[in-house]
Amino acid sequence: QSGMAARVGFDLYMRMLKKSMRQLRGLDLPVVPRSNVLLPGAEGSIEWVDGSAKNEKAAANSYLLPESYIEDAKERSQEESKARLAESTHQLVEITNGWKETYGAIPSKLQKNLKALHLHACLRQLGVDVVGLERGTGDCILRSPGLRPRHWAMICSQLPRGSPPKGLDVIFPARFSFSNDDTEITGGQRVDLEELLNNPQYGDDDEEWDALDEEEIEAMKEISSAQNIKRLSEVDTDNYPRFVVKALGKTAKKGSRVDALLKVLLPPSKVVFQKQQRDKEKAKVATELREKRELIAKQKKEQEKLGSRRMGYQY
Repeated sequence: QSGMAARVGFDLYMRMLKKSMRQLRGLDLPVVPRSNVLLPGAEGSIEWVDGSAKNEKAAANSYLLPESYIEDAKERSQEESKARLAESTHQLVEITNGWKETYGAIPSKLQKNLKALHLHACLRQLGVDVVGLERGTGDCILRSPGLRPRHWAMICSQLPRGSPPKGLDVIFPARFSFSNDDTEITGGQRVDLEELLNNPQYGDDDEEWDALDEEEIEAMKEISSAQNIKRLSEVDTDNYPRFVVKALGKTAKKGSRVDALLKVLLPPSKVVFQKQQRDKEKAKVATELREKRELIAKQKKEQEKLGSRRMGYQY
């Protein structure tokens, strides 16, 4: 590494290294601890609501395991927390399969609440911090402050035909593509991975990479600010990357919006989950190999010490 830096110059070497790291990072979407879903009628909400709450509509949509399904209060609380903390829809399926074996068939009311949990798992996987309907158009806006063109290119490359789900568009504001206009990627159309990763308009020089690093820091601050808002209009969506499901508020029937969102969000969220699992496995293997090398090196050193003593030399 030092030889390479000496040949090309330290500044150029650091630029090359930073760009390579960017490309290798691929799906490093910022972690979203909680997604704020602001759909009409509290659809998709999993907020805790007191049993005596006057807002019956909110209470009906809050995720609560019925006492009739798990009678023991402590056990019910533990299972509910386990489901809420599930990192992916895959984990949720494993949890609910365990419930079926232990407690029996899932009640219909619980199935509805489980769909909301699946939605939130998808949103967290895709870095979405707030979801709501836009007035007038009825478009569903899913803001993802940490999403970058390279993320979406990598995700779409793993989907059938290399295209995002039909009905799920993505908009990157001009400041993220270093152009004069926003970049919109339409669902159902094939995404050119090389174009998104290598086109100079997506930031090919050192100053632009640094600008994106600063934007990612700002994105984390913005994610935190969206956790307690009550209306979509309270946060800035136009100046951040976002998914758009057009006219969802007008085309999806009342009570079916969660299903409509799951249809387009499940495929890309599964890609993210699978990639993260592969990365974890690679990291585990790499750690094991490093530990084995260190052990071999230690044993070799001990053997050398032993050999030196036998020959009458001090090590």
